[in-house]
Amino acid sequence: VRSSHTSGRAHSMADLTAYTARINATNFALANDDGAGARDYDHADVVLIGVSRSGKTPTCLYLALQYGIFAANYPLTEDELEAERLPAPLSGRNRKLFGLTIKPERLQQIRNERRPDSRYASAQQVQYEVRAAESLFERFGVPFLDTTECSIEEISSRILDKTGLERRVRP
Repeated sequence: VRSSHTSGRAHSMADLTAYTARINATNFALANDDGAGARDYDHADVVLIGVSRSGKTPTCLYLALQYGIFAANYPLTEDELEAERLPAPLSGRNRKLFGLTIKPERLQQIRNERRPDSRYASAQQVQYEVRAAESLFERFGVPFLDTTECSIEEISSRILDKTGLERRVRP
């Protein structure tokens, strides 16, 4: 490809509006990671929910960087799963929620790399959490996706397709 001799193209700076949208969305995703900043959920385009290590954070960052989507995420903890209701920060925001799930065997493998031989990584714990999270999604009508064999790009694309969210920028 011939050089265009245009500076700033490597970082998509040619379109300052799109670049700013991506940076604002990325800052939003970082400020609303793992339940932090739950007060900002009204400004979110989507709030990803799921058990720990199901792919919420990288998916939020990809949605932000590639499409300018304001994505937050909230981890479902054991206490919240036992309560069998949506956690308070998510209550009343059903239309923004999207669940991520994962096969227990894969989740156990991922968690065991993080905390070997722990309760957190035990087969019994991951099976319970995945089962309880999927039950919660179904009970409250939260659409969800199994991320076990999906790339972040594919997860993001499927979320956009299932939710009908409009991209603020095109990759």
